[in-house]
Amino acid sequence: MMNPLINIRQLSGSRLRDRSLRLTIVLIILLAASTVYLYYYRFQPIEPTAQEKVFTLTISVKYENGGTNIWNLTEEDSTIGLFMNTTRQEVYLTNHSFSDRLFRRDVDGNYIAIVDFPTKKLQPGSSLEYQVDFRIITKPQSTPDIDERNSHGLDEIPLDLKERFLGAEGPWQVDDPALVMLAREIVGNETNVLSIVKKMIIWIRSNISYQSWELPKYPNETLRDRFGDCDDQANLLITLCRICGIPAHLQIGCIYLPSRANRTNSYWDDHLVYKLMKIGWHGWAMAYIPPWGWLPIDLTYAEGISENPLNAIRRSALTLQRTIQYMNIIRTDYVASSVNFRSFLMRYDFHIYEKNEMVEETVLRMSGRESESSLQTSAAGILCLRKPSSIFDAFAHMKAYK
Repeated sequence: MMNPLINIRQLSGSRLRDRSLRLTIVLIILLAASTVYLYYYRFQPIEPTAQEKVFTLTISVKYENGGTNIWNLTEEDSTIGLFMNTTRQEVYLTNHSFSDRLFRRDVDGNYIAIVDFPTKKLQPGSSLEYQVDFRIITKPQSTPDIDERNSHGLDEIPLDLKERFLGAEGPWQVDDPALVMLAREIVGNETNVLSIVKKMIIWIRSNISYQSWELPKYPNETLRDRFGDCDDQANLLITLCRICGIPAHLQIGCIYLPSRANRTNSYWDDHLVYKLMKIGWHGWAMAYIPPWGWLPIDLTYAEGISENPLNAIRRSALTLQRTIQYMNIIRTDYVASSVNFRSFLMRYDFHIYEKNEMVEETVLRMSGRESESSLQTSAAGILCLRKPSSIFDAFAHMKAYK
């Protein structure tokens, strides 16, 4: 068991070779990357104010070998994804079943923890289980007062952001002829960044319907099929943004759902099973829109997009205090690795069972004095099914919302 609580905002430490990891359940090809500095520091979490919300999230995972071959557990299998710390949230890793060995960043810049499993080989008929606990404090959110009249042009986007967030990395097919042609048709001669994004939102909402599939899709597949769920539609938007010179990437998070029924979802002929309790997972696009900077664009959860396309920004899931930012996808092609991981599990009859449970602590303050905290334990769940993916366990049980 680990010692004091860990806040990932202040990690410091050794120089390590960064690479993309299969976090918890993901089989991913290791990528060579640049050397990074990691920072770690352990201390007690701050106490929330009356305006802040506090959640606890427990993730339980079981690896089970139902085949006849030994399951050689790799470092990627023992990797825990750590929530990001930002101005809107503080997240603490409060407990996990095995001792932590090191902390570092993955190829997308997300903090991860590597833990020591008691065995590296899972024999046929055997299993391995572990649990991770997080404490999450969120702050009230405010939305920028965005208006097309105040938006800047494409020429005012910093060059360093264009160099990093316009390439054909990950699932974003910026050189695909059909997607390039579509981007030109949608945008025309427009140079106002917010106006360009608005045109893209209108086109996707008018031409791409919401439908989930057991594997994530590339943008050209979403365009061809004319349907996709949260990250499929987000990745189509991200690709169109990148083609037009607007930096963009994918972001993943979870949403506390206190009034939804718990449910268990099974994928890939029961080789991947998830039980979600009071929690759902969601993905949205992040685009750089001057002068406001990085803004979320939520095509499947935000309300009122039909009335005003910019509500995809103003009313995105990220404006809710019960939405927790988890990770960014900037370089990793999780679509391809999803297919590989499904084949791996089904070929060798390996199984993964995961349970996520989220509860809210209600903290009351009266006359500057804090009363006792209570746990809200009402049942919750998800709005619709989401296929498993392959960057790590967040994708594997991500849920999309209309």
